[in-house]
Amino acid sequence: MKQLRVGLVSFAHTHATSYARYLSGAPGVDLVTTDVGEADPGTLRGAAFAESLGLRYVPDVAALLAERPDAVVVAAENADHRDLVEQAVAAGAHVLCEKPLATTDADADAMVHAAQEAGVLLMTAYPVRFSPEFAELVGRVREGQLGQILSVHGTNNGKMPLAERSWFTDPARSGGGALVDHVVHLADLLDELLGEPAAQVHAVTNRILRSDAGRDVETGAAVSVRYPSGVIAQLDSSWSLPDSAPTWGGLTLEVHGTAGSMRIDPFDAHVAGYDAEGALWESFGPDLDAAMIGEFLDAVRTGRRPQPDGETGARTLAIVTAAQRSAATGQVVPVH
Repeated sequence: MKQLRVGLVSFAHTHATSYARYLSGAPGVDLVTTDVGEADPGTLRGAAFAESLGLRYVPDVAALLAERPDAVVVAAENADHRDLVEQAVAAGAHVLCEKPLATTDADADAMVHAAQEAGVLLMTAYPVRFSPEFAELVGRVREGQLGQILSVHGTNNGKMPLAERSWFTDPARSGGGALVDHVVHLADLLDELLGEPAAQVHAVTNRILRSDAGRDVETGAAVSVRYPSGVIAQLDSSWSLPDSAPTWGGLTLEVHGTAGSMRIDPFDAHVAGYDAEGALWESFGPDLDAAMIGEFLDAVRTGRRPQPDGETGARTLAIVTAAQRSAATGQVVPVH
C-alpha cells in the first residue's frame, strides 16, 4: 500500500472528529492537522482538540502544506472553502472538501478549475452517497425495476447547530441555514440517481422553527426541483428536531416510477431506548464517513477520479443557490 501524508485542515465542521479518528488509524496514512476559523466559546478546537485525539498538529496552513501532503481534507467553515482548496491544490495536493463545496457558484467553479489546472483530484464530501441502501436504490432504478421515474420526495431534517457549531447559523460564514446545510445532501443523491443536471427550482423558506434562537438564517425550506426528463423532486429540509432528540436527525428518499416505488432510510439501522439520563440512540449501520474517505484515499493512490467529484459539488450547490434566489423572489428560477 502506498504511504500517504494527509492533511486535515480545520476542526470547524461537525464531521472533523470522525474524519480525524478514521485517518489517524488508517493503514498507510501519516496524518498532520491544523485548525482555522473562529472557535465558538467553550468549544474545544486547535491544538487542544488535536491533543485530545492524539493527533499531530502544526500551527497553520502554511506549515501543513510545507510538509508536502499528498492529500488534504478541508473541514472548515463554508465561506473558507475556496481559499483553502486553492492553497492545497496549488501545493499539488489532492483535496476532499466538505459540503457544500462553496457558498457561491463562482467560487465553486473557480475551485473546480483550479484543481483541473493543477492536475489534482477534487472530491466533495457527501457520505450518504456511500450508504448500501442508496446503492441498492440506484441499482434497481438502473435495472428498470421502477420503470420510468416520475417523482422523488426527499427529507433531511435535523437539530439546529447552536452551542458548539454556531457558525452554521451565521450567513457570512455558512452561506445560509437549513437550506444550505441539508438540501445539498439530497441534491447529490438525485445527481447520481437521475444522471442529469437540474433545470428549474422553486423554493420557500421560513424562520419559524427555533425562532427563540434569534439566528438570521432560514430554519426550514421546501424546495421543488424540475429535471429535463420531467422528473419532479420535492425536498423537505429543516432544523426542526429539538435539542432533546436522541440523534442529530435523519434523511430519507422516496422514488416513484411507472412500475413501482422504493423508499430508503439510510440512518434507520439503530437501537433506540431510554435510560435514567433520557433517550438513547445507538447506530449499528456502516460508517459512511469511513467509506467516503476510503474512496478518496483509494482514488489518490490509483489516480482515478473519485465520486462525488468537484463538478458534482458545483452542480449540487447550483440547486441550493437557485433555491435561495427563488425563495427571495417567489419565482421559479433556472439552475445556472
